[in-house]
Amino acid sequence: MKRVRIGCSGWMYDDWRGRLYPERTPKRRWLEVYAEHFDTVEVNSTFYRLARRDAVAGWVEQTPAEFVFAVKASRYLTHVKRLLDVRDSVARFYEPLEPMRDAGKLGPVLWQLPENFHRDDQRLAGWLELLPSGMHAIEFRHESWFAPEVLAALRSRGVALVIGDHPERTFQTYDATASWRFIRFHYGSRGRAGNYSATEIETWARRIAQWRRREEIYAYFNNDWRGFAPANAKQLAARLGDG
Repeated sequence: MKRVRIGCSGWMYDDWRGRLYPERTPKRRWLEVYAEHFDTVEVNSTFYRLARRDAVAGWVEQTPAEFVFAVKASRYLTHVKRLLDVRDSVARFYEPLEPMRDAGKLGPVLWQLPENFHRDDQRLAGWLELLPSGMHAIEFRHESWFAPEVLAALRSRGVALVIGDHPERTFQTYDATASWRFIRFHYGSRGRAGNYSATEIETWARRIAQWRRREEIYAYFNNDWRGFAPANAKQLAARLGDG
């Protein structure tokens, strides 16, 4: 069986106090406490602003040796530039992540495209050509991207197609385009207010149990409100026997 890493999209959420974090725990220790429960996290702050090198070094120090960070690419690259002429900007994005990479804790880099970004094979090809070494996953949010030619292009470079679970994106497929999978749990459709129901967790556990026979899994819950994400992540891990 391949390894399954399950965590959350971010860790700095006030309504996790009293749920995941003890009431009196200062925020500067939240990542340390988070890492007592999970072996991976998706860093979302890098989507909004470049990381600070000293902050990244601090994250490395606060987490165990086997901990892995998935890092979300800057929205400047995906939403403003829309993958066009981004070579220099990609280098700037990676530079402050060096302490993470040097420590062996940099996992997949997540590239999330906006919903109004339609399929553009030329831009995709250009982006694939300039990707630095390492793991990359791309999340398409427009239906036009889910085509055999696009999936073949991802496979040619070992880029993972993100499985973005959301009830409004019924066009999402479960195709594997790399030797590992990247899953984002955005919103449960059967639980209350986006929480994943026990039935949904069971369905995903069975699905992942099959996939892990062939591929490593990176899975992150993004339904952060009301502490749903850490609770659902723990439920899924327990169901898979990894928690």
